[in-house]
Order: sequence, then structure tokens, then C-alpha cells
Amino acid sequence: MDKYLIKNGHLIDPANNIDSKMDILISGGKVLEVSGNTSGNSASATGAKIIDASGKYIMPGFVDLHVHLREPGFEYKETIMTGAQAAAKGGVTTICPMPNTNPVIDSPAMVMHLRERAKDAPVHILPIGAITCGQDGVDITDIAGMKEAGAVAISEDGKSVLNSWLFRQALHEAAEAGMPVFSHCEDTSLLDGGVMNYGAKSEELGLPGIINAAEDVIVARDILLAKEAGCRLHLCHCSTADSVRLTEMAKKQGLSVTAEACPHHFTMSDDEITEDDGRFKMNPPLRSRADVNALKDGLKEGIIDIISTDHAPHGAEEKAQSMLKAPFGIVGLETSFAISYTVLVRGGYLTLSQLISKMSVNPAKVIGIDKGNLAPGKAADLVIADINTEYEIDSSTFVSKGKNTPFNGMKVYGRVEKTFTDGKIVYDLYS
Repeated sequence: MDKYLIKNGHLIDPANNIDSKMDILISGGKVLEVSGNTSGNSASATGAKIIDASGKYIMPGFVDLHVHLREPGFEYKETIMTGAQAAAKGGVTTICPMPNTNPVIDSPAMVMHLRERAKDAPVHILPIGAITCGQDGVDITDIAGMKEAGAVAISEDGKSVLNSWLFRQALHEAAEAGMPVFSHCEDTSLLDGGVMNYGAKSEELGLPGIINAAEDVIVARDILLAKEAGCRLHLCHCSTADSVRLTEMAKKQGLSVTAEACPHHFTMSDDEITEDDGRFKMNPPLRSRADVNALKDGLKEGIIDIISTDHAPHGAEEKAQSMLKAPFGIVGLETSFAISYTVLVRGGYLTLSQLISKMSVNPAKVIGIDKGNLAPGKAADLVIADINTEYEIDSSTFVSKGKNTPFNGMKVYGRVEKTFTDGKIVYDLYS
């Protein structure tokens, strides 16, 4: 195994309350030493390759609880390998792929099959299993069996389990198995063919809109059912002000409820949709500026615990059409840290340490993994980034097969320069 001494960098390690200039020695896939004055000539650093991180920031690798890798079944959109490489480029060292592939990840055998396909990926891939077989909303999957096979959560992402009694049963089984449930909150009976947020902009563009209540009523239902079942509930891609308020109410009751927001939802509102273009079509949709501000306030106040991407790649031809025909989805693995740092930290909503907690420490806690911690003895999953130099997002340089983003051309700070997984360099900007 390679040995590296990363010198002169500024370490942000919220799990250990470190926010200062530190040297880090890594060897055997682990963090060996963290010190303010590690010498390249010390016995422990003998033979280490020196990395000068002067002016750069070192952080624990990010953990993204919500991605779509498309494999098996939709490899023209993304593969496990291209998705994992995109994650590495974005500083994400652990990703949790959703089960809506073909076939669906809905059994212990399928979980093991996905893990086998992902064994050579440059980042850690921890599967999420489906709640119902085939995601058909009829029969509950073998939740305990999927956990035993290596799934870290269950979700019907892409849709909700609309049969409340069936969903209640799944929550009870998940609680018994000790599995968190990741909830995509959407009442499809309220969609009415909507392709973007309902409001002045949808009327201006002549496109059918999606009302906030389509999300909010399922957020409320799922919180109440999880309370009754005693299950851990994680609310995916919250996009409305009322989702924030409902999450706050749940937390005040002491319920085991966490919530995530995606960079696109706390950065861009429907006011910024310039035309009927598939790049702007995502689910949930870009909401109003009031909703965007509520999400940022929710992140600042600690109501929203997690930042995830809902990385959802599609083919170029699929997205290069009207929102009426294009599929829902936006890619995000390669831009999540830069956009979040630019909007939330430079925007004055979070400190860098708080941002790293939401992108690394907190998501690791949700799924119960020992990540987001750079103390000696911990896995050397880490990122080196330049947060002081502005650059422009260029989707043509994405390593993901998906280039579908409305952020092309956005000027941001926070370029990832190196990513380590288990002490191995899996991304290097300069190589």
C-alpha cells in the first residue's frame, strides 16, 4: 500500500473538532498520524510520498446518500464505473445507489449482484434496496435479507409507496431489521402531468405545473407513519418550505427523522428557468425563491441534516427536448461540493466545517458507517480542494455519461484536486 505525507494543508475534520493547519500521514489505507508538525524525516514517515497541500483544504471524503448509477439496465445513461469516477472527481468517496434499475434491486441476490459488479469501483458503493418487489407497490421485499446482503437502507425512490397500509407494514419491518427508510415524497394523484413548479413561470412558459402539496402531503404522512412504527425515516430531496417546517416539527418531537436537500434545490429557483429546456426538468422541480430561501434557512438552522445530489444522468438526446417529453433528472456528483461551498459557505449560511458535516459526517451516521472521520486509525477517505480560486463549471469535462445540468457556465469556488479512497489516489486533477 502507498504511504503519503500530506503537508501544509488546512484540515477540516468536524468529527474531531479540527479546523487548522495540519499534516496527515496515511499508510495501509488508514490515517496514521495527524499533527501540526509531522516531519518528513520522522521514522513513521520514512518512505512516504510528500504531497504539498499549501493553500489547500483537506476534508473527509463526502458521502452521498442519493445517486442513480443506472446499471443494470440503462448503461447508456451511466454505469457503475462512470458514476464512481464522477463521484471521485467530486470528492465523494462513498455513494448509495437507488434501486430503480432494470432489474430492480429488490432482493438479497440483487444486492449481492450489485456489490459484485461494484467491487472494482474507485469509491465505496453501498446499495439501497427497494421497498416493494419490482417497485410495483404490491409486495414488500425481504428487507432483513437485503440488509444481511449489504444494503444500507430501503427506498422506492422515483416514486412513493402510495398504499399507506403497505408502507406502514414496510416501516414496521424496517424498524425490526434496523434499516432506515429513504422516502421519495410525492403524491402522484396531485401531479396532473406537471413538468415544473406550478406558478407564474409555468404559466409564462405554458407548461403544466406541480404544486408543493404533491410533496408536502407525503412528507406529513410518512413522518406520522414512521412515528407510529418507530422507524428511522430519511426524507429525500426536500424542495418546499413546508417540508422544512414539517421536518422541524418531527425533530421537536424527538422523532428519528433526517432530511436532505440537493444543491439544485437550494441554489436555483423556477424564476431562473429561461426557456422550455429539458435541462431544467427535475423531480422535485425547481421551486419558488421563497422555497429556496427556506431550504437555505433549514440548512443553517440544522433542520436539514444532509446534502445529497440525486445524481440522475440521462442520454443527451433525451434531455435535449421540451420539458413535456424529457425525463426528470440532473447530474450532480462532480459539482455538489463546489456549488454548496459557493452558495452556502461564501453566501454566509454555513461554515466550511458545518458544510462538511452535512456532506460527510451526518450522512455516514444515517446509514451507520464509520466514515467522515480522519482520526488516526480511521479509513483514509479524504479530499484535497482549492476553495480560493474561482472556476467555471464545464459539463463537457464531466466524466459522468450524463451532462444534463442547468449549471453549465456557473462560476464557483471549491475545485477538488485530489481524492483518496482507502489511502489510494482515485482522482488527481493534475494527472
